[in-house]
Amino acid sequence: MQQTEYSYLSSLNNQQKEAVLYKDGPQLVIAGAGSGKTRVLTYKVVDLLRNGYEPYRILALTFTNKAAREMKDRIISIVGENVGSKIWMGTFHSIFLRILRRHAEEIGFKSGFTIYDTADTKSLIKIILKDLSLDEKVYKVSAVASVISNAKNAMLTPQQYMLDKDNYERDRRAKKPMMGRIFELYCERCKIANAMDFDDILVYMNLLLRDFPDIRRHYQEFFKYILVDEYQDTNFAQHLIISQLSGDQNKLCVVGDDAQSIYSFRGADIGNILNLEKRYPGLRVFKLEQNYRSTQNIIDAAGSLISKNTRQLKKNVFSKNDKGEKISVVKTYSDMEEAFLVANMISRSKLVYHDSYDDYAILYRTNAQSRVLEESLRKRNIPYKIYGGLSFYQRKEVKDMIAYFRLSINPDDDEALRRVINYPARGIGETTLKKLQSIANSEHVSLWNVIMNADLKKGGLNAGTIAKLYGFRDLISEFVSDHNAGSNAYELGQLIYNRTGILTLLAHDTTPESISRQENLSEILAGLKDFVELREQTGEGESNMRSFLSEVMLATDQDKEDSDELPKVTLLTVHAAKGLEFKHIWIVGVEEDLFPSAMSQDSLSQIEEERRLLYVAITRAKESCVITYAGSRFRNGQTVMSRPSRFLGDIDTRFLSLQMSGTISGDSKFINPLKRHEQSLHPSSGNGNRQLKRIESSSASGFKPEHSKDDVSIGNIIQHERFGKGKIVKIESISGEDSITVDFGVVGIKKLLLRFAKFQIIS
Repeated sequence: MQQTEYSYLSSLNNQQKEAVLYKDGPQLVIAGAGSGKTRVLTYKVVDLLRNGYEPYRILALTFTNKAAREMKDRIISIVGENVGSKIWMGTFHSIFLRILRRHAEEIGFKSGFTIYDTADTKSLIKIILKDLSLDEKVYKVSAVASVISNAKNAMLTPQQYMLDKDNYERDRRAKKPMMGRIFELYCERCKIANAMDFDDILVYMNLLLRDFPDIRRHYQEFFKYILVDEYQDTNFAQHLIISQLSGDQNKLCVVGDDAQSIYSFRGADIGNILNLEKRYPGLRVFKLEQNYRSTQNIIDAAGSLISKNTRQLKKNVFSKNDKGEKISVVKTYSDMEEAFLVANMISRSKLVYHDSYDDYAILYRTNAQSRVLEESLRKRNIPYKIYGGLSFYQRKEVKDMIAYFRLSINPDDDEALRRVINYPARGIGETTLKKLQSIANSEHVSLWNVIMNADLKKGGLNAGTIAKLYGFRDLISEFVSDHNAGSNAYELGQLIYNRTGILTLLAHDTTPESISRQENLSEILAGLKDFVELREQTGEGESNMRSFLSEVMLATDQDKEDSDELPKVTLLTVHAAKGLEFKHIWIVGVEEDLFPSAMSQDSLSQIEEERRLLYVAITRAKESCVITYAGSRFRNGQTVMSRPSRFLGDIDTRFLSLQMSGTISGDSKFINPLKRHEQSLHPSSGNGNRQLKRIESSSASGFKPEHSKDDVSIGNIIQHERFGKGKIVKIESISGEDSITVDFGVVGIKKLLLRFAKFQIIS
């Protein structure tokens, strides 16, 4: 070894050191947020090596290649490349794949079997659906893939799936009685193709250990010590494999945090970590409770939140860092004002404290929330990046819809046409496109020109294909005519949504991926409506689709420039934020039916997972955390009134600074010390949890357009439907239209045409 024998232990606290040194039996290390679990795992391996364990007899399993690389690099820096490189360290899938290739014949495969990715899986399912003459509108490919994946993670064979009465009843009610047969054919054809998908790696690893006792005993004896990271994220199949590999020797160390179990939709089972003692009766539990990341106040606030969960392994996470600021809980009038406020706070903080943009992150529950945030950041010239995903206008479903928008104003746009000519599927395939392109190339015209004017029969196309092309031609022609007739962007957008049927196509699929796509498409409509209303109320510029696309395409061009390493504010979902940390965190949209999600309120376990999700969000912050919620939010094409999340009432008020966007108090270094808003938290009379008093809001129906100059005066305070509260600073006429200029504070100064502007006069 390159370091002194005990030098690596000197940097550990007492709890960490005890966990590292224990080797007498199975152990569970409960690692609170920011408590140094990677360091413990690293030094645990180093200590095993120091105590005579051979490196190739140590198995360390992680969930990501990044985590495996980080640990291995740290270990190598202590013990050297020659020793560290021999450790069996990697993801569950990479390690088990390595074993399966050695024993492929035993499980009916050839050693050179291939791995199917998601696209391969969906392609095979499509072929099976065609062979069975099943309707893809009923048997959604992604939904079928999800059912198969969940069944495999539960270690169900197709035969077991079909014999299960619950599965039969569920599929019958969903009008998908052939689901079991699809599952059966899928497995058969993978086997014929000598291929496994990602779930199969876990399935066949289990089968190998279960059905071949000699092989199981070999690996039980071969691996003298097993370490598992993030055990709260394991599914049933992974839990079974660990159980079989550890055998009776019980030389096992698992590390995790039940408070950060947030992936049940992927099959993760929190029961694996909560009930570990039942599988290993002699289990020793070690708790890492000192947080090195966050201020004391952030940790105390997060702790008071998660303490409301009933299913948990109790621990007392603490920090010896500075006490720090209270968490700011800010009510904004609308989602638009929320986005402007966050952008302004970041801008002000950057100006005053000179932190890097990389120190800032905005977290949200759903991807669709990023649109208004991106627009606000762009308007303040704040660079940003979308972590773990694409910018809003770069997402596939959004680009598909934008392609239809582009064709409505320019049907000669070949790239847009190619993108959607067969989406939704209308039977126009690659062969047809090649023939159209050949004609276009020979005549030097666009594809649209060919469809409109060419003799398609001479181009080698049959009558059926020509009919499909003419159907597409008529659809796009309708959009072009509507645009030319003077429809605004929102009206044309609604027509395109209704006529293409894309939203209807997705509506039958309830997988998380499909729901996210539906939300993103609805968010485009919200963007169109915002755009039109703003143009009409201010009288600045046209409100048609051409003007909308001009703004969007500029935004898209900026979003593409992400190859540099310049500092940027990070936008990401809370799920994607797990494992990351930032100096300053904003958690936006903490409202009922959004966070917790409306789809996660059917049971106590779902609500508790949503609460863990907010716990994860708060504990990403090192120095400051701001939580925002809006009184109204534009969702699914309409403004809906919002209520603050029940989770805000779970956080002890001693750690919070309650504020409103217009009257924000000065506990936060980002905010000027003005009047604190009057709403407070109070103990409920029922279960003792602290809950938010309900904040009353005016109904959106109260915001009437068609005000006149006689209704308003300079100095009036108004409440606008989207911009919130503002003060009238000027009254004038613009091209014969009466208008007012209003100072909306964080949203800025806006000019509004009285004939269109929707607001109430407060005083």
